[in-house]
Amino acid sequence: MYIAGQLGIDPRSGQLVPGGAKEEAKQALKNIGEILKAAGCDYTNVVKTTVLMADMKDFSDINESYKQFFCGNVLPARAAYQVVSLPKDAQVEIEAVAVQGPIQDASA
Repeated sequence: MYIAGQLGIDPRSGQLVPGGAKEEAKQALKNIGEILKAAGCDYTNVVKTTVLMADMKDFSDINESYKQFFCGNVLPARAAYQVVSLPKDAQVEIEAVAVQGPIQDASA
């Protein structure tokens, strides 16, 4: 399942959440979680993410939010890029690829 880039938009207000890159990343990941849930999946089904950020200096803050959603022994592959701009002047956009069903560790 390919999940298109999610911004840190609060679904109730339709606006970016306040608090900068860290809070936007947290909300974007919550939004991804809702999409996963609708497909009968959760964060453990995610095998790859791409994080786009307006400023690479925000990587540590974004990573703190990221670790709240992805933890454990098997983490999804991730690419992170700084971009010139994002829609709605967002600081962060996150897209994901997930596999429906059980995931097997290739090293097993």
